[in-house]
Amino acid sequence: MILFVDMDEVMADTYTAHIEHYNKNYNESLTKEECMGFEVWQKVPLERKDAIWQHYHEVGFFRNLKPMEDSIEILQELNKKHFVYVASAAMQFPNSLLEKHQWLDEHFPFIHWKNRILCGDKKILRGDILIDDRSHNLENFQGRSIIFTSPHNIHTNHFERVNSWKEIAKELL
Repeated sequence: MILFVDMDEVMADTYTAHIEHYNKNYNESLTKEECMGFEVWQKVPLERKDAIWQHYHEVGFFRNLKPMEDSIEILQELNKKHFVYVASAAMQFPNSLLEKHQWLDEHFPFIHWKNRILCGDKKILRGDILIDDRSHNLENFQGRSIIFTSPHNIHTNHFERVNSWKEIAKELL
């Protein structure tokens, strides 16, 4: 099978990074639990909303993300059994293209650079499965659409859902 896997909030823990950056910059104690059902920027004071978006422009933001739990080991096994492609929207923020490539080299070196699709719009993808946290990416996919649970999408109900990489392993290995 041809598997497309999103990076942010599927392979890389972007959501937690936003909370950590916000808390550090404002000496706050916002938690993931407080943000359930929302984007992080929706749970901060209105005058600080843009500060969350600025994280995307900080040098090192994408480069220093933590891999999602079990993602490395399970993707390594999936890569042996299927054609795995990383498909990430990487064109919107200036630093993300290079930093995402470097991050993949460090954490997922077994996914060859030829299997990395750093794009602007995922509508072009054609394959068997797309695993993504964003419903707008899954809506136009012609194959099997699987939503990976993230705090912002817990109320999205119109896609097959997985809550962890272990669930993906049960489904696809």
